[in-house]
Amino acid sequence: QVQLVESGGGLVQAGDSLRLSCAASGRTFSNYVMAWFRQAPGKEREFVARINWSGGSTYYADSVKGRFTISRDNAKNTVYLQMNSLKPEDTAVYSCAARLSRVVVYNSWGQGTQVTVSL
Repeated sequence: QVQLVESGGGLVQAGDSLRLSCAASGRTFSNYVMAWFRQAPGKEREFVARINWSGGSTYYADSVKGRFTISRDNAKNTVYLQMNSLKPEDTAVYSCAARLSRVVVYNSWGQGTQVTVSL
């Protein structure tokens, strides 16, 4: 498994931008599909975005499409989530996750970083 550490969360106002980072260590980063998930208080964890090993393929939840951008830098073993036009409903703990391409389940998770969007 790969070890993951998120950073970049914080308190922002609606309409602001924020960039999350997830640093990986322990395994060959470029072997992994990377994703971001989030969990709001009292709600189930939900998928936000994923990116394939090369960065050439991305996929987003409808709720963030057009506002969030996932990217990765394999030389830095880091995946990013650029979040623009933030809304109060984006408030959640954001976690990054990793899985090998041939595996369906994400089996490496970070501890999460809090994002709070105020009106």
